[in-house]
Amino acid sequence: MTLLTEMKVPDVGDVHDIDVIQVLVQVGDVLEKEQTVAVLETDKASMDLPAIAAGIVKQVHLSVGDKVNEGSLVITIESNAGVVVDPVTEALAPAPETPVATPLAAASAPVASDAAVPSLIDVAVPDVGDVHDIDVIEVLIQVGDTVTKEQTLAVLETDKASMDLPSTHDGVVKEVLVKVGDKVNEGDLIIRVATQASAVPAAPSSSVAMPAPIAEVTKTAPISAPVVSNPTAGKSAHATPGVRLFARELGVDISQIAQGSGRKGRILKDDVKNFVKQVMSSGGATGVVQGGAGIPPIPAVDFSKFGEIEEQKLSKIKRLTGKNLSRVWLNLPLVTYHDEADITEMEAFRKALNADKSADIKATGLIFIVKALVAAMQQFPTINSSLSPDGESLILKKYFNVGIAVDTPNGLVVPVLKEVDKKGIAELTRDLNVLSQKARDGKLLPADMSGGCITISSLGGIGGKAFTPIVNAPEVAILGVTRSEMKPVWNGSEFEPRLMLPLDLTYDHRVIDGAEGARFMATLIKYLSDIRRLLL
Repeated sequence: MTLLTEMKVPDVGDVHDIDVIQVLVQVGDVLEKEQTVAVLETDKASMDLPAIAAGIVKQVHLSVGDKVNEGSLVITIESNAGVVVDPVTEALAPAPETPVATPLAAASAPVASDAAVPSLIDVAVPDVGDVHDIDVIEVLIQVGDTVTKEQTLAVLETDKASMDLPSTHDGVVKEVLVKVGDKVNEGDLIIRVATQASAVPAAPSSSVAMPAPIAEVTKTAPISAPVVSNPTAGKSAHATPGVRLFARELGVDISQIAQGSGRKGRILKDDVKNFVKQVMSSGGATGVVQGGAGIPPIPAVDFSKFGEIEEQKLSKIKRLTGKNLSRVWLNLPLVTYHDEADITEMEAFRKALNADKSADIKATGLIFIVKALVAAMQQFPTINSSLSPDGESLILKKYFNVGIAVDTPNGLVVPVLKEVDKKGIAELTRDLNVLSQKARDGKLLPADMSGGCITISSLGGIGGKAFTPIVNAPEVAILGVTRSEMKPVWNGSEFEPRLMLPLDLTYDHRVIDGAEGARFMATLIKYLSDIRRLLL
């Protein structure tokens, strides 16, 4: 029985007039369920539209350049209730008909085999959050390799972390679809694995016409063509949000780029880089804002003249962290406030908790600091805010997430503890243990490092008496913690030994003034000195 299915734009939230930037099917194409049909783009992200059913495309209702909304028709699909997908060829084939139960039919009917036949499994990039153009930095397998489930196939790297991509099945690698240097996104194919699956009953001997399998769509490599400045400023540039952000970070007016080298003229990151190179080589400054307030660069030095040297390439995480910290240092007026908290009672309470042999977790002093920090932020909403990009308003956050700076072999990463105000010491300790292990293993996802309200940078395990942490913008404050130390403290009649914890609060002076920063630190110290106040 033939069934016509109308595929429409799903619920995409409160967004209207969404641009159609790619249509990947045409009338007559054979579709699989979940195959990408078209790509839409909003102001914030691009999104794939997956097919809601398998079948043949009978009509395409949109084209590149159209604007669509929730409920707009995309395509019409013709499917057949008796059609199945062959596991090897992935082509649509008629389902086997049940033979009539007659002696002749019984004698000549094909017998289902219990033998196993190969089945091709596509392994794709999983959901990694709102991150695009992820770098492939290692490919650890090749065609013919035998892989097991959870075996690492490749290593990807974002602006914030590197992550292992595990296999979803056991089997033999039949095709590798990425290489080192490629950029991938959620849903992109990595490899095809041949597994063993039970065979389906053999089809009747009568010959039935089968639709041709869908043609594989290959990505066109970007063309390194030179890009020239467009004299008509203000035109609508055809580029993804990630490329627009990249251009803004370089100070490039993307509308000045006349033509991109991507599909249908889409502007790629390479086009932005070429534009900057062209402007710099021509000595002009059109479309590029000079950064660093005109600060001259540090001159290059040939250190090999003075002795033996070794050059080690920085990891991407370290390079990007350095750029971000330099940007913050140049753009934010930073102030650091230093003080000490008496944590004698808090430490005694922590040791008593950990002495309980029935407890399944061991609390650290850092978790108490996290809880005290959030309690103080609830009294000072300005600390839990961000400045709008135009600097005209303050965005006050009603949630409380705390980033913890973690040192890893690849560089500094900041996983985020979520909903700290709603969790107790035990639950936060478990969350921190999980995030710390993922950080050490290089398995943090972008979602694990996003949504922070304030960051803690702790050097307590290393040493030191004070330091000046740099704000993790767009946050407005960061708390530095160094090693606690027993000190003699005057109690009004005599000196007594107390365990003192040095604290360093760096804040954005555009948002937080000196008096407010001092009052916030005093409140934090009050909670740390008497942890029972957190129960009030």
